[in-house]
Order: sequence, then structure tokens, then C-alpha cells
Amino acid sequence: MRPVPQAVTAAVTRGVCRWLGDQGFASLTEFSLANRRRADVIGISAKGTILMVEVKSTVEDFRGDAKWLEYIPYCDAFAFAVPPHFPWHILPETCGVIVADAHSAAIMRPSPHHALHASRRKALTLQFALL
Repeated sequence: MRPVPQAVTAAVTRGVCRWLGDQGFASLTEFSLANRRRADVIGISAKGTILMVEVKSTVEDFRGDAKWLEYIPYCDAFAFAVPPHFPWHILPETCGVIVADAHSAAIMRPSPHHALHASRRKALTLQFALL
């Protein structure tokens, strides 16, 4: 019996948030952006680095969703988080890859860093703090 995609998504999200905490990031889920998109997970480090993570539970989920491109202008780094059984090599090489379960996560490919504009960073940080 295959796991239900919603349960897989919840487990991956939980593992990513736990891992972010271990890495010194504060994290939130379902973070709304000014472009009307909602990031699955956002993390902010003590240095102010903003990492956004898009959780994909199945290959079909990834292939049917291109809106992740609209998250990149709102973060310093972007990564996909997928469950251990996901063939992560199909994900774009321009993005980081995190493999996660409900307990932890591991970086399979680091996220390229692209610095945010200062005004957007300030707005996102304030929004994060208010939530």
C-alpha cells in the first residue's frame, strides 16, 4: 500500500522544519508572498538568510506545478524537499534538494545563493516576525 500524498507532504514538511531548527533557522509553513503565492516552508537564519522550500511528495506533483519559479525572487536560496523514495535527480539543477522524512532531513544538493534586494528582505523579515 502506497502512502497517501498528503501524509507524505506533512511528514516531509515536519522533517524540513526540524532540520531547519537544527541548522539555526526559524521556520514557518504556508507563508504568503506579495505575488499571491504561498511557500510551503520559509526559514530565516540568525544572519538573515532566507531559504524557501517547496515540498513535493510525488513526481506527478512536481511535473504538474511550475509556480515554484515565482518563489525565487523572494529568497536568498531555494530548495525542493522530497521524501526518500522520490527520484530527486529529476529536479532542476539550479535548485537545492533536501530529502526528508518526518524526523529529519539531509541536503542532497546545496541551494545556489542569490542575494535578495534589501527592501524585499526587510519586508519579508518583518512579515515573518509578525506571524
